[in-house]
Amino acid sequence: MTLHARITRRPMAYDPEVAADLIKDFAELPATLRQLMAAVAGCSPYLRDLMRREADWLRAVHLEVPESVLAELLRDLGEVGLDRLGVALRQAKRRVALLAGLCDLGGIWALEDVTSALTQLADRAVDLCLQRLVADEIRRGKLPGQTAEDARVAGGMFALAMGKMGAFELNYSSDIDLICLFDQDRYGADAGEARAAFIRVTRKMTALLSDVTDEGYVFRLDLRLRPDASVTPVCLSMAAAEAYYEAEGRTWERAAYIKARPCGGDIAAGERFLRMLTPFVWRKHLDFAAIQDAHDMRLRIRDHRGLHGPLSVEGHNIKLGVGGIREIEFFTQTRQLIAGGRDPELRDRSTLGGLRALAAKGWVAEPVAEELSALYRAHRGLEHLLQMVNDAQTHLMPTTPEGVARIAAFAGEEEAAFRSGLLARLERTDALTEGFFAPEDAEEGPELSAKAKTIVAGWQHYPCLRSDRAQAIFRRLRPRMLKDLSRAANPEEALVALDGFLSGLPAGVQVFSLFEQNPALVELIVDIAGTAPALAMYLSRNAQVLDAVIGGSFWSAWPGTSGLRAELAGQLAEARDYEARLDRARRWMKEWHFRIGVHHLRGLIDGFEAGKSYADLAEAVVQALWPVVVEAFAARHGAPPGAGAALLAMGSLGAGRLNAGSDLDLILIYDAQGVENSEGDRPLPTRTFYARLTQAMVTALSAQTAEGRLYEVDVRLRPSGRAGAVATSVQSWKDYQLHEAWSWEHLALTRAKVLAGAPALVDEIEGWRRAMLAEKGQGAKLASHLAEMRARLGQAKPAKSVWDTKNGAGRLMDIELCAQWAALVSANPARGVERQLASKAALSAQDQADLLAAYRLLWRLHAASRLLSQKALEPETLGEGGRAFLLRETGEASIEALSARMEQAVSLAGKVMGRLFDTKAVD
Repeated sequence: MTLHARITRRPMAYDPEVAADLIKDFAELPATLRQLMAAVAGCSPYLRDLMRREADWLRAVHLEVPESVLAELLRDLGEVGLDRLGVALRQAKRRVALLAGLCDLGGIWALEDVTSALTQLADRAVDLCLQRLVADEIRRGKLPGQTAEDARVAGGMFALAMGKMGAFELNYSSDIDLICLFDQDRYGADAGEARAAFIRVTRKMTALLSDVTDEGYVFRLDLRLRPDASVTPVCLSMAAAEAYYEAEGRTWERAAYIKARPCGGDIAAGERFLRMLTPFVWRKHLDFAAIQDAHDMRLRIRDHRGLHGPLSVEGHNIKLGVGGIREIEFFTQTRQLIAGGRDPELRDRSTLGGLRALAAKGWVAEPVAEELSALYRAHRGLEHLLQMVNDAQTHLMPTTPEGVARIAAFAGEEEAAFRSGLLARLERTDALTEGFFAPEDAEEGPELSAKAKTIVAGWQHYPCLRSDRAQAIFRRLRPRMLKDLSRAANPEEALVALDGFLSGLPAGVQVFSLFEQNPALVELIVDIAGTAPALAMYLSRNAQVLDAVIGGSFWSAWPGTSGLRAELAGQLAEARDYEARLDRARRWMKEWHFRIGVHHLRGLIDGFEAGKSYADLAEAVVQALWPVVVEAFAARHGAPPGAGAALLAMGSLGAGRLNAGSDLDLILIYDAQGVENSEGDRPLPTRTFYARLTQAMVTALSAQTAEGRLYEVDVRLRPSGRAGAVATSVQSWKDYQLHEAWSWEHLALTRAKVLAGAPALVDEIEGWRRAMLAEKGQGAKLASHLAEMRARLGQAKPAKSVWDTKNGAGRLMDIELCAQWAALVSANPARGVERQLASKAALSAQDQADLLAAYRLLWRLHAASRLLSQKALEPETLGEGGRAFLLRETGEASIEALSARMEQAVSLAGKVMGRLFDTKAVD
């Protein structure tokens, strides 16, 4: 539709005589368009002059679609050479300003359309300047090695649009903020000469766009957002900029880069640079400390501009003042900085887009996001009106009643309604945003005992409270923490555990900021401290896992192995290199491992669900890392020779039930198919290849990196144990199982599960496993072998106490041994204890019931105790919180009742095992 057909509103002419004169000048235009133009002219001397200066053009295009007019203006600039570029750009600026102004004031374009039109012109102007000016430098021989063709990408130079330009949010009379950089790798040893040329280009571009001539100006350029602007040249190398941000970058610069995008020159180089800066801008952990930085910045701006004081319409700064545009921008950008490192979907450059993304992910309540968006649009609309009057880069309301009356008329409102509406919007913006930034005063804490006071007094010496900033946050936080502690089962016991948590924190600002903005986390920490001190100590060294509690689906349904594997594979694919992938895997695994522990501790899952979850997690880690390790190894030594390899999980991992501290039993089996060597840059003999591949996988899982380790790995269950090769060919594995393996190795095979590898080999190994169970479970000596095995285990690993859940007759290892025997003699391929014991040919119903009752109780105790501590279970040393957890997990009323139940269950299970495998009975 044409411009006049889409008009939905118009201002009220502040100066009716000017409006009447303009109607006469454009008598041939449609009435609705003339009325809009007249009302605009009656409010804005600048737009009135533009209408008269561009009258012929306006008459020529008024029947065209506004969007097409804009596109044509931008397209025509591409034909202009350097000698005419300044004039052509100024003419285009006048016409785009007039078009955007009429479309804005007539209700034809929304705010986003207006700001996008202005930004598109800025992009086009910057890109053309860079191309034309760099082409001139190349023509003059000032850019080493470059040809005329290289001018299309400005010889590796690019401009980053910052601020509102980067977000396609330019206001009506905006400066454009640029950072000019160049790709130094394009020039090698000649980078210094190239830099001098690009500095000239930047200065010439500034003059070309910013100088005021008889034709006006295009845009005022601001280059002060570049690194260390007071001492650096106007154009830097990418390497110099990256080094600055790595060493000295500040929070405000991180916030600035939320909106950054390449807008001219070598766009591909600009995108590479922004990818390099991703770790600087988007921190891997939730960054609540950014809130305090933003709050301090707001106060400094207000102090510098003298913007404190009561709200009033006259002279109010709609951008920087209380309740202004910057408040909404800071509110949005700070929340993006907090969580955007973990969730790329929050990295929207625009303020409105950022609010939508934050609301969609639950970081801002939907009604708040909608209200702030409406307020932002209203504020930005008023900002445009202020600037349209005289094309002034201003954000100040007029200081006189007459000036305010003009702006009210420009907005199409009566003055009284305009004033009250503006003040209401400013007050509402302040109410919605101030609480987010300004910390509340600390509440009073509870009375402390003498012992508690001594502990609390010692906190001031801990590393986490070394800085003034950490101390300030903690002073506000401490009363709440102590209040929550007072509600623990044993407050002083919980305080000691919390003290251990604080003493282990290497730094405090990030963690304390996280707690201050998320009070539920304080309650969680106190709960953990009062129940599982060992877990609290782990948290102090891995505090980043708390990010997951508020930064994702921490409390949602368990995703299972396939969901976990897919998520981790996606995370690994984003990492820049092999070492980064290993670190990413460790951070990811710790968060999920912590989640399982918290869900278990809080009773959302029981010990059996926790055991399955830990196994799912380990399985997903192995499956996602395996192709990464193979790919990295193959890059050096070639693709796996023959049919490839497979990873076989043994023990608890194979059975699908781990505890919080379990290690992983793995075997690598390969099929060489007669191939003697790999084919790569550094080929290896096949046997050596797979042995080193095994070591690479074990290292990937167990090596201590900056992010810790994933799992301890045990490969001793391979054929011949420590004496055998760390990788086994499939034929050797079959031969060993068939002719050499002991009965305990056949029993172990009942829990074996292939986790990853070549599909054909995976099927072959599982098929052979099942065949072996059928064959090796039939011998008459199996029961006597198992009896001997029990006797040796009883001597080597007796029960250490009545609370030993694992070792000794009738306990976990004994019952698992019986389950494996039942599966073997029944050729049952099931791996879990319950399904193995259900092999009816092997056990009577009563035997099954007694063994299962003991197993279930013992596993619950074992899983719970491993979460609380890696030491042997001793209820009297766990503390009240830990003992309460054990009782809840087992459904008993007291430790004495639990002890009696355990003693009875172990006794019954031991009798079953003795009856089945007593050496004399077997003989």
